[in-house]
Amino acid sequence: MKLLKKTVAVVLTAVMAVGVFSACSKKDSDKGAEDDGVLVVGFDCEFPPMGFIDEDGEYVGFDLDLAREVAKRLDMEFEAKPIAWDAKDQELEAGNIDCIWNGFTISGREDNYTWTDAYMANDQVVVVRSDSDIKTLSDLKGLTVVVQKDSSGLAALEENTDLMDSFGELKQADDYLSAMMDLEVGGVDAIVMDEIVAKYQIQTSGRDFKILDESVASEEYGVGFLLGNEELRDKVQKTLEEMAEDGTLAEISEKWFGEDITTIGK
Repeated sequence: MKLLKKTVAVVLTAVMAVGVFSACSKKDSDKGAEDDGVLVVGFDCEFPPMGFIDEDGEYVGFDLDLAREVAKRLDMEFEAKPIAWDAKDQELEAGNIDCIWNGFTISGREDNYTWTDAYMANDQVVVVRSDSDIKTLSDLKGLTVVVQKDSSGLAALEENTDLMDSFGELKQADDYLSAMMDLEVGGVDAIVMDEIVAKYQIQTSGRDFKILDESVASEEYGVGFLLGNEELRDKVQKTLEEMAEDGTLAEISEKWFGEDITTIGK
């Protein structure tokens, strides 16, 4: 009887371990990549509105809608594959994903990937609590600022060493949802992040935050492929251009942002 109880306990422990595994990976599969007729898109599942998990546990977002439509037009199966953002290069190099499509900044990474043309412009901005006295970048001197690991926000700060060195402390969070919760409870004074994501979060979450008028950097979003994978890039680029021409890009943008903020063909 003791042996039976021990066996049951081991099985239950294993089941519980599977159950508490990250929600972001709950839909992972062993499907093949582009060579098997599947377009596997790597994305950060905590980066609304570009890609995230909704209340029904589904992967949704502006970029995922674009990618799904591209796959459909290329007669390919679509798979959204959540990845750890700081492991995106390893995922791409290992062939686990075909591209990185998730508010992915071209600026500063031009030579690291094979890119589509930019489809959206964005700024890196500073988010603070609405009751904060912080009004300009210079007001961040001596304060605690947080940014996502391996993000464009971090890259922008590394390009602006005078600003970064003025901080009292620079923290790095795994994702911006965690950073926003940290800001809300006063664990940090400010966040450096994508303006598009910041605006969406503030509008939909009801958090009492504001965005400084002064931005840290300007940039553009594109779809990044493994360096040299021009064949798939060209297919995706052509399809995006067709979607811009027939109004599909504008339609998807209006769904998520209330207006067309895409840049292809403009």
